[in-house]
Amino acid sequence: MAVPTKNIPAPDLVPVRRALLSVFDKTGLVDFAKALAAAGVELVSTGGTAKTIAEAGLAVRDVSELTGFPEIMDGRVKTLHPSVHGALLGIRDDAEHAKAMRDHHIEPIDLVVSNLYPFEEVRRSGAGYASIVENIDIGGPAMIRASAKNHAYVAIVTDPADYASVINALEMNLGSLSLDFRKKLAAKAFARTATYDAAISGWFAEELQIEHPTWRAFGGRLDQVMRYGENPHQNAGFYLSGDKRPGVATAKQLQGKQLSYNNINDTDAAFELVGEFDPARSAAIAIIKHANPCGVAEGQTLKAAYAKALACDPVSAFGGIVAMNRILDAEAAEEIVKTFTEVIIAPDATDEAAAIVAAKKNLRLLVTGGLPDPRAAGTTVKSVAGGLLVQSRDNAVVDDLELKVVTKRAPTPAELADLKFAFRVAKHVKSNAIVYARDGATVGIGAGQMSRVDSSRIAARKALDAAGTAGLAEPLTKGSVVASDAFFPFADGLLSAIEAGATAVIQPGGSMRDDDVIAAADEHGIAMVFTGVRHFRH
Repeated sequence: MAVPTKNIPAPDLVPVRRALLSVFDKTGLVDFAKALAAAGVELVSTGGTAKTIAEAGLAVRDVSELTGFPEIMDGRVKTLHPSVHGALLGIRDDAEHAKAMRDHHIEPIDLVVSNLYPFEEVRRSGAGYASIVENIDIGGPAMIRASAKNHAYVAIVTDPADYASVINALEMNLGSLSLDFRKKLAAKAFARTATYDAAISGWFAEELQIEHPTWRAFGGRLDQVMRYGENPHQNAGFYLSGDKRPGVATAKQLQGKQLSYNNINDTDAAFELVGEFDPARSAAIAIIKHANPCGVAEGQTLKAAYAKALACDPVSAFGGIVAMNRILDAEAAEEIVKTFTEVIIAPDATDEAAAIVAAKKNLRLLVTGGLPDPRAAGTTVKSVAGGLLVQSRDNAVVDDLELKVVTKRAPTPAELADLKFAFRVAKHVKSNAIVYARDGATVGIGAGQMSRVDSSRIAARKALDAAGTAGLAEPLTKGSVVASDAFFPFADGLLSAIEAGATAVIQPGGSMRDDDVIAAADEHGIAMVFTGVRHFRH
């Protein structure tokens, strides 16, 4: 049964006469407290916050004066008291509430300023279990939620970024805050505590290895409002989860205009792909368009890798995203800027390279400080009508898999190296995915087709077009290897790859017709290995 409503209308303007300040993040605190005091607001505070305010020369009452009870248990219990929560939750225009406040000497609080223990930061720091638990705030969320619920009379500020707007609103309304303003602060406050609790519940699920908790929550903080989403008629915002995995969300943008929704999506796809390649082994470049690779290659240098990646599909590379696994150097930068590119993302960039990119004022350059770990555990989320699909990240790496040769002919060492390369790339191509590779570079990519044989044909066709552009007598798929993200359900997809010139195949296996596919490979002298792992990507 719902709690009965008393239908007492909320006042528009509420004078701010008393404020309770209790914050962990003291950014801007002193200036804000000075502005409140100058506006005639009485300051009440707790612990370290009160000390900071007092040291600034401001008059401040300790909350224990209101409660008649000292802080105890190392500050765990200080605001959890009727004198505080009665001051926050009392409906002042309700006669019964007003009488209770008078009878119990509860002084109303009009403004609460509270931010929370840094649970998210402590969790990410790798601290021990006890330290993480100790940074779960209790009194803060309780005060925030109480104030937000009673926004009819109380304003709640949870973000130092809002201090200036609060002071401005007080000045405009001669010491009062409007109902509309209080509602907006309350909405932000509830979103903050929801995000905080999501982080805590998510940590517990990970700590206890609960794969599918009964209740699942996700949270994030707005980083930027975008001009539009995937299309101009869609609005969009970019939210940060707090995960420190190197990538577009944690990168520093050195130059260029604001990233768009599609830029962020494609840049994430590009950097996750290039993270599959160990920079200690070779340089690697991935060129992405619409979240699919149009060229990926390894090389002795980034410049060499870029040339090989670009040759795979130079037409599609126009307006693409370029990701690399090493520090961007001047030689590579000079080559990349010759083709119109939207974003370059790298672990870092030399000053010379940054200067070269800077000549293209709209080209974004992002540096991440590191590469994403392809083996790391994680969670991905996709929205569907009425729900969320949540799964663990695809962290299977081909180097860790036990490859099984299923044909009469085993791949040569050179073929095996290219097979592994192709399968790394296929993991990041939309299904159905077919990837032809040769000498550490993609030479044909077929993505996102309803039929695997169509993906194979499209990849071969793109290789033919690229050969024409490069003036080659035949496409580079002749003598290549081919990877499929999932098994071949029929031999026709394999036969299409053989027709394109592939000499070896890597695929998960597991089809009811595996024997037919293996027989077709043997008939044509093709080497085939099974990985036992599928890489669907939708």
